[in-house]
Amino acid sequence: MKRLACNPHALWSFCAVRLDPRLVSFEVVILKKRQFVDHIRVFARAGDGGNGVVHFRREKYVPKGGPDGGDGGDGGDVILKAAMDTDNLTDLFYRSRLIAPHGEHGAGRQKKGRSGNDLVVKVPPGTIVFRLADKDQQVDAEDEKLEPVADLAGEGETFVIAKAGIGGKGNVSFKSPTNQAPQEFTPGTTGESGYFFLELRKIADAGLVGFPNAGKSTLLGAVSAAKPKVASYPFTTLQPSVGVVEFKGFSRATVADIPGLIEGAHANVGLGHDFLRHIMRCRLLLFVVDIAATEDRDPVDDLQTLRKEINLYNEELAARPWVVVANKMDIEGAEAQLAQLQMRFPKAEIIPVSAQCGDGMELLKERLSEIVGAPVC
Repeated sequence: MKRLACNPHALWSFCAVRLDPRLVSFEVVILKKRQFVDHIRVFARAGDGGNGVVHFRREKYVPKGGPDGGDGGDGGDVILKAAMDTDNLTDLFYRSRLIAPHGEHGAGRQKKGRSGNDLVVKVPPGTIVFRLADKDQQVDAEDEKLEPVADLAGEGETFVIAKAGIGGKGNVSFKSPTNQAPQEFTPGTTGESGYFFLELRKIADAGLVGFPNAGKSTLLGAVSAAKPKVASYPFTTLQPSVGVVEFKGFSRATVADIPGLIEGAHANVGLGHDFLRHIMRCRLLLFVVDIAATEDRDPVDDLQTLRKEINLYNEELAARPWVVVANKMDIEGAEAQLAQLQMRFPKAEIIPVSAQCGDGMELLKERLSEIVGAPVC
């Protein structure tokens, strides 16, 4: 007997086949692989306010009951909240329409309608919100005309992306000595709605920048408790990873592993702008170069290219402190290449390491502690 459970909306999935020896049957379970989404277009609509009502008390033995129409309830807001328990915008890929419930209408006996609950959507810290004119507007976060309306940089920060409508007034609110049987009421107001573009820019103290196969993922795993994917082929890292580096004296720093860059990244060649945005918040840039030239690339040319790409992408980013990490010092020929790199960049701070063997990790951690280390709260 075969049983197939499948999610047709999954971006990517794989099958696990399990054999039950008692039933001699196969059970095929479709497991969805987690995806990384760092920008998404969403539609948000707050709830409308409920209408007030016109109603008069009609009750036995009460000949002059008077007006008792209740007010309508308020609608629900759509709220974005920065939370550390989520690290990307994948959930919004499957739920791109954020619609809060409406408030209920009022009723007789001065009953106020139930207010709609707020819709709170968790997003990772570092999420920037842009307002779009319509659903067809082309999005380019580098466009100066597209100004952000919110920057949720810290844990617990909130932003009301769509404000709810207010409930209307029932006729009981209009009674007076001169208007004892009011027929007036007010409808609830309409909740705000609109299209928004959410972009995630990872928050880290230092960012690892380098060409593919320079050993950035291995380096991140060596200095922190992060477990990034490591393999011997280019572009192993397809999504940013953040690791926490612990220092002596109860201090620490976060380091982001950015997918490999290539020449022309500032013009969106390769992964380009998709991941350059994630180093915009880094206070320190760590340029990781393959000092042993295992990929037949010159380390001096690599560093020059990386510096040029960062400068062309954002001059402010290029002006921040930077350190060169000469990786793969355990391979033959690395010493000679290191001497040439030091000769070409005499004023640059160069730290020779071997992420694979663990050599130089303590020196690197000491420099990180001095530059970006922060006390643990």
